[in-house]
Amino acid sequence: MELLEIEKITSLIYEKLHTWLETGIKHVPNMVVAIGIVILFAIISRLAARLMRNILHRTLDSKQIANLLVSIFRVCIIVVGMFIALDFVGLTGTVTSLLAGAGIVGLAIGFAFQDMTENLIAGIAMGIRKPFQIGDVIKTDDVFGTVKTINLRNTLIETFFGQLEIVPNKILFRNILTNFTINGIRRIQIPVGISYGDDPEKARDVIVEEINKLDFVIKPEETDVFAEGFGDSSVNLLLWFWIDYPGEPGFMVARHQAVVTVKKALEKADILIPFPIRTLDFGAKGGEKLNTMINDSAIGERFASHSKD
Repeated sequence: MELLEIEKITSLIYEKLHTWLETGIKHVPNMVVAIGIVILFAIISRLAARLMRNILHRTLDSKQIANLLVSIFRVCIIVVGMFIALDFVGLTGTVTSLLAGAGIVGLAIGFAFQDMTENLIAGIAMGIRKPFQIGDVIKTDDVFGTVKTINLRNTLIETFFGQLEIVPNKILFRNILTNFTINGIRRIQIPVGISYGDDPEKARDVIVEEINKLDFVIKPEETDVFAEGFGDSSVNLLLWFWIDYPGEPGFMVARHQAVVTVKKALEKADILIPFPIRTLDFGAKGGEKLNTMINDSAIGERFASHSKD
């Protein structure tokens, strides 16, 4: 009885192995072709990645972004080749399961590393769009300075106070960003006040003439002075002129020299830049004037002194 059971089990095992062997032999050509497909796609991915790397290195400033895009591109080609190979040997269900699993894993990773992923995508997008480059002077939110390094997740900016600010790329991508370097020029505006006794048109002519004599001023035809309004002690004017930026002598030095030039020009033309003036008048709305109060006070003191005498 035991021998019959052993023979039965042995027979079943033999049949199973024989079936597997026949199936394997039948699929050997398909497996060889599938392996060939994987090898072919691996070769294609290497050649395509090399070509793409050369193009991106000439296009993008950040080599990190270029290398990341090349790696993603190469992996995508290899994965496509593997899926085709699996489908070729009849493992369609495996391909479907792998795609579903990859989608679930990608979704989970996206939720778990949402902030990191957002910064990474923003870094890639900025690397392609190139709103700024290394060495540009930019301003966004409370950060104003020179771009030192552009990474995949953040950008390093050196402020004009000497601090290094690490700014996440999503902030630069989402918010309003001003690039002071891209146009190569910058306008400086300087407020100045003149007394009410002086002529604003004369002051304008004097200021424009002297400012245009500075060697760093460009577009002299656009240098101008505008009346901005009436201050407590002065008529407020606003000077506008253009300089090369970035360039020499620099924004702060140019503004300093312009302020000095305006002051000397107005002094030479005998145009007053007034100090703050306060006039006290107690006669408004039926009150007493200050000089009347002083006179009355003096008379009262005089009367009191005579009464004592």
